[in-house]
Amino acid sequence: MGAPRRFLRTGGVHATIDPDPWHEDAYVLSIDGHEQSQVSLAHPEDVFYEYLRRIANVVDLVKPAGDPITALHLGAGALTLARYIQATRPGSVQHAVELERELLDFVIEHLPLPDGTDLAPHIGDAREALGDLPADARFDVVIVDIFSGPEAPAHLACREFYEEAAALLTPGGVLAVNVGDEPGFTLVSSQARALRAAMPAVAAYGATNLFTRRYPGNVILLGTRTWPDGWSAALTARGPHPATVLTGVELDGLAGS
Repeated sequence: MGAPRRFLRTGGVHATIDPDPWHEDAYVLSIDGHEQSQVSLAHPEDVFYEYLRRIANVVDLVKPAGDPITALHLGAGALTLARYIQATRPGSVQHAVELERELLDFVIEHLPLPDGTDLAPHIGDAREALGDLPADARFDVVIVDIFSGPEAPAHLACREFYEEAAALLTPGGVLAVNVGDEPGFTLVSSQARALRAAMPAVAAYGATNLFTRRYPGNVILLGTRTWPDGWSAALTARGPHPATVLTGVELDGLAGS
């Protein structure tokens, strides 16, 4: 029997789920032939992809270990981080927004969520869906994982979108934006500027070599009301190594200030 496969009507591409040959009871979600997420059903606390591991490190700092949180995922993928949050913070309340209706159904059917997961799915555009959330919903972490290359939808890659997402944060909440880019990092730079215009404190977190702008890769942009003492050192120490966190004037070069 071949790998499970589902046609995604919005994008006009296929999604597949294949066993991970290197990890027992783990699977890889691919979309249009490109690997998108890896999920360990046996150990959802293990996050294999580097950029997702970095976001998981941020989630670890939002509240004391084990405490439930509220989380909003804009871009669901294989729900890797939703599984991580449930495994490490049981009782968390989560919402996930995905443009492709078939993708959410496909993932949940073939990669069931951990027992006890409290996750509300929403189908639609990430920005439009913000208005469909419960009026009193506030989140300890909002994760934006919707950019797949140097080109990004203008209505999402802008200050106004980040302001709307930031308005849903709890006072100590964090907005985490995964930005994948090509050498030169024009998208990373533009999104750092947009996030800085929307939030008082912004950081960039990623592999050290990426900040030379000579290599493609993923940088995690983080927005908060104030950058907590000790977070830069904690994130750097948690890796994956070698890791760099830029804040304040250190971020000026990347943001083009």
